[in-house]
Amino acid sequence: MAHSVFIDGEAGTTGLQIRQRLAGRSDLQLVSIDPARRKDPAARAELLNAVDVAILCLPDEGAREAVSLITNPKVAVVDPSTAHRVAPGWVFGFPEWKPGQRAAIAGSKRVSNPGCWSTGFIALAAPLVRAGLIPAAWPLTAHGISGYSGGGRGLIEEFEQQAPRDAYRIYGLNLAHKHLPEMAAYAGLERPPVFSPAVGRFAQGMIVEVPLALRALPGRPAAADLRAALAAAYAGERFVEVASDAECAVLQTSRAGAGGYVPDLDPEALNGTNRLRLFVFGNDARGEARLVALLDNLGKGASGAAVQNLNLVLGLEEGAGL
Repeated sequence: MAHSVFIDGEAGTTGLQIRQRLAGRSDLQLVSIDPARRKDPAARAELLNAVDVAILCLPDEGAREAVSLITNPKVAVVDPSTAHRVAPGWVFGFPEWKPGQRAAIAGSKRVSNPGCWSTGFIALAAPLVRAGLIPAAWPLTAHGISGYSGGGRGLIEEFEQQAPRDAYRIYGLNLAHKHLPEMAAYAGLERPPVFSPAVGRFAQGMIVEVPLALRALPGRPAAADLRAALAAAYAGERFVEVASDAECAVLQTSRAGAGGYVPDLDPEALNGTNRLRLFVFGNDARGEARLVALLDNLGKGASGAAVQNLNLVLGLEEGAGL
């Protein structure tokens, strides 16, 4: 018998991508609300309480409202919004985050997807903090660039219809980005990183970076130590890979022009997948490293992660549809 799934907010960017990934699966039955009743709380409540899993592709307030409408204890919720990422009673939906997390997701009725930025940052930082290579009190910074689809409908329309002149736009200048609470909590940090995100003139895909002054860290680790810790943390994982020493060495010497541009690290390289690739570039003579995460902001950073969590919650093969 197929499991019933309702994507509340299926017309949005993440909702559409989730629906595409689930379409055609015989083990799932996708149900939709009558468009004429989409804003009717009674109609939404009826559907939310009648399915096996509700996926909330909504703004934060809408996600909180949807959860308040669910009275059936059998209904599981996967929430890609920011609303419940550090909320009590919710399980963090990053199966590869730490040992036991996959089982925690599978046994929960309330799962909150990580954000796209936090997926890359936590994947890089959490294993190094757990290994004692980065102290929990260390003042980390994080940088990166994402496709404009991460900014929602307004930014998508601006870039696709109004043709803004800028090819690269920094944002989050108030230093209070909405992903910061989970970035700190799940990386094991006492304080969030100083975060400087940017958006580029491409639809989807992203690169997240964490630069490190290795010479200042208490144990003065080498780049190889960082890479070994990451490789150990994600050994055997299907969707998270750590680039080898050899691959990173090749990329460090790959050049196209005087600027040292590395074409292999294209932020769009993993688009359409649920993969996350991690790199460690180091200069031991200078005591410096750059940790890099490459992913699709709408894949492992949103819809792919939601499908992965859905599969776990329902006891299905984790990679189904991915």
